[in-house]
Amino acid sequence: MTQQKTFKRRVRARMEKTGESYTAARRRLIADASEPDFEPTVAEERVIEATGHGWDHWFAALDDWGARSRSHTEIARWLRDEHGVPGWYSQAISVSYERARGMRAVGEGVNGFNVSVSRTVAVPAGHLFAAFDDPDLRERWLPGVELAERTSTPPRLARYDWEGGPSRLVVGIEALEDGRSRVGLSHERLADNDERERLKPWWRERMTALKALLEEGGAR
Repeated sequence: MTQQKTFKRRVRARMEKTGESYTAARRRLIADASEPDFEPTVAEERVIEATGHGWDHWFAALDDWGARSRSHTEIARWLRDEHGVPGWYSQAISVSYERARGMRAVGEGVNGFNVSVSRTVAVPAGHLFAAFDDPDLRERWLPGVELAERTSTPPRLARYDWEGGPSRLVVGIEALEDGRSRVGLSHERLADNDERERLKPWWRERMTALKALLEEGGAR
């Protein structure tokens, strides 16, 4: 690819200037372009599993393409159309890139500030979906919370209004091998980063409670 050739030339130019190895020069160029408070939207191992490449590869490709001057929609579309990146991951890579390059505040997603948490649970996708969809079951791990369903595609996706307010909950579920499934939850449209920081540990604790409930058979 043209953008990868351009980046490799930059790496080799640095090697000649500094005497660094290719790996060291490449890592330094990536680090120099990144913001110190970069917080990815998803673990790098999952990005590699889904796309075959990690942050270094995608950030370098986006830099060489000129993504700093592009909109979020343009970046996500380019990843999807030109590189075959699945839709959800094209969004995750786009937001992570924008954070790393200072184009978006840490914790700020496509729909404002958000909290994202994921868990892999040793139950089928249908069981995991029911833990959100069934009000009685949901009350056992998410007590006292009012959710109003907006859209639903069982057992893969559901969107909810949160507590009658402006924020929303987006739940995506992926079936894995051996009867396991993965849930990715995003609490979006939060008021500011303070609210995000307050909810982040709470959501981690609640998702751990969900995992324990389902794996211990308490929901059956």
